[in-house]
Amino acid sequence: MNTHDKPVGSKITVRPVMTYRDMSKFIEIPWHVYANDPLWVPPLRLERRFHFSRFNPFFKHGEWQAWVAFQNGQPVGRISAQIDSLHQERYGADSGHFGLLECIDDSEVFAALILNAEAWLASRQVRHVSGPFNLSINQECGILVDGFDTAPVIMMPHSPRWYGRLLEEQGYLPVKDLLAYKVRVDFEIPRVMQVMINRFSSKITLRTLQRNNFDEEMETLRDIFNDAWSNNWGFIPFTREEFAELGTSLRLLLPDEFIQIAEVDGKAAAFMVGLPNLNEVLIELNGSLFPFGWLKMIQKIRNQEIRTGRIPLMGVRKQFHNTPLGLALACLVIDAPRQAGIARGIEEVEMSWILEDNVAMRSILDSIGSEQYKRYRIYGKTL
Repeated sequence: MNTHDKPVGSKITVRPVMTYRDMSKFIEIPWHVYANDPLWVPPLRLERRFHFSRFNPFFKHGEWQAWVAFQNGQPVGRISAQIDSLHQERYGADSGHFGLLECIDDSEVFAALILNAEAWLASRQVRHVSGPFNLSINQECGILVDGFDTAPVIMMPHSPRWYGRLLEEQGYLPVKDLLAYKVRVDFEIPRVMQVMINRFSSKITLRTLQRNNFDEEMETLRDIFNDAWSNNWGFIPFTREEFAELGTSLRLLLPDEFIQIAEVDGKAAAFMVGLPNLNEVLIELNGSLFPFGWLKMIQKIRNQEIRTGRIPLMGVRKQFHNTPLGLALACLVIDAPRQAGIARGIEEVEMSWILEDNVAMRSILDSIGSEQYKRYRIYGKTL
């Protein structure tokens, strides 16, 4: 619904989410906003309910408030505001975020949502606001600004075209762009990559996940990730509980060979996680696993019917950054899951997200023939 089509005298109210019923309305908003978007993938309502509950480990270091906007009694938008103590430790006690933004194309509704989020943050001495983060940079973040003609892959956001315009109307400016690349898994390994792999192959041992040591393996991956990304823009360390929760959800869905760990002199130095793109199934379930949605999902995974995937996590320890050995480690963990993917029917994977100014990673992706096909944007404002 465009602002110009709005009924005369329409009444806008914004209410905080306080009860179980309020949360149900909050969760349902995307079904209104994306009603005419065939590329939107409905999330699982059960998973969303858990994500917004006290069981989400984010809330051990973060606090939040959510709101729903109503126009003439109908729910038409939502937003959250959150403060992350881990973010404030690194970037200042006056930093905060907004997120979980969904809204019809209506400037007044959008302004009412943003004003509520800003007022809540300002009352907690926040001056620098950025987002959207759902709920932190280690989860879904950014709004889509380019690449609207393709469906999102698993654990990546999708947005209508009007969010950037409405944010800029409220004084928000672009802060950072995040890129998504896609590449066919049968890509030809460039000669320079093969040379690097051969040169250091005697020093590097590549292995898959050891499922009988699952908890320790998750801690190893978390340690590499937190070290590898520590100098990146916006970095917040994964807590032990957050990474363990991520591991629990991946444990049921991933074959061992979709997690590759590279060791140098017996010590884990790099890793990569590949995911089957469950959005290929979720788009058919309309947010419900019942009565038969979970069966359909398990069947498609077991029958190897999923054709696309995503690489959401990758890291090379900082000590190897900007070294030939580091390049070899990156090349190896990128190359290793390909055969596993091909064997399971995966044809194409998305590498996401990549910071626009991560020149080293982008040049590796260019060298294997990948295509940058989506762009997400983080916005910011000083209150």
